[in-house]
Amino acid sequence: MTSVWDYPDFDAHEGLHLFTDPASGLKAVIAVHSTALGPAAGGVRFWHYADDSRAVTDALRLSRGMSYKNAMAGLELGGGKGVVLAPAPGAVITEAQLQAFGRAVESLGGRYVTAEDVGMSEARMKVIAQHTRYVSGLPVAQGAAGGDPGPYTAHGVYLGVKAAAKRGLGTDDMKGVRVAIQGTGSVGGGLARLLAKDGAVLTIADVDRARAEALAAQIGASVAAPEAILSTDADIVSPNALGAILTETSIAQLKARIVAGGANNQLATREDGRRLHEAGVVYAPDYVINAGGIINVGLEYLGHGDEAEVMARIATIPGRLDQVWDEAATTGDPTADVADRIARRLIGR
Repeated sequence: MTSVWDYPDFDAHEGLHLFTDPASGLKAVIAVHSTALGPAAGGVRFWHYADDSRAVTDALRLSRGMSYKNAMAGLELGGGKGVVLAPAPGAVITEAQLQAFGRAVESLGGRYVTAEDVGMSEARMKVIAQHTRYVSGLPVAQGAAGGDPGPYTAHGVYLGVKAAAKRGLGTDDMKGVRVAIQGTGSVGGGLARLLAKDGAVLTIADVDRARAEALAAQIGASVAAPEAILSTDADIVSPNALGAILTETSIAQLKARIVAGGANNQLATREDGRRLHEAGVVYAPDYVINAGGIINVGLEYLGHGDEAEVMARIATIPGRLDQVWDEAATTGDPTADVADRIARRLIGR
């Protein structure tokens, strides 16, 4: 039996916590990767996994990504992640489970700060907040930092897509640029609306076909099958659903010259970053381009600034991507490796 310390993604995590609450049926994982720069901040997702080991691996990968994301975003926060295991696909988290998860977060004494992620909402964060002080992404007054991180993530990804277009296509004028968007939730849908206003030619896909078709009707996009979207004949592919979708197989099928999207942990393995590099694909490392949401809820939790400050910090995402791409061009290393190296320098690892 493989020890958790031997998991490929354990990566010297400071803590890995497993929680159960028989009364509510809660099964949850909280991974704390680093508190070097501040409390380990990262959202909690409610998701069904084929087995418990995959839930642990997801928490480990996501928490490490949050360490790197928060460091690259210049936030006084470390990296952590919560995963609540859904008993079956399509299950709905109960109020009792939310309360139990809040108590689990509180038991860590502030080492981990939770927020909204897949399968969660502002309303659910309010329930969690009844049982812990260490929570962000709550409803806030107009003009204040905080609230639903989705639109802020979408805005940062939009700026990053334009920066990637300038790097890979020689223009950040998106009119006529063909973009294939995987996922039409808060981030992918928000991105699609912003790009549609710019005149981009959009192809979208979602496991919820009806949602994709409704959005396509609103913005004049085409709809593709989820399994076909990454190989669409497009200039840019933008993954905005779940991770580990850039594999040896899918990379070989890419027709796009650019991959830039908001999904976490897009690379299935470290080698896939090199495969993109060797294929000449401009890749925007996910935790650099998708930092808008954590900037918003991070500043909310830290009490630093208002919405104007959030937007000003999000506006620096293209510059951070340029830093990564410039160093990659100088060293010849894959952008994914360069981003990791820069983040580790900031964390002190």
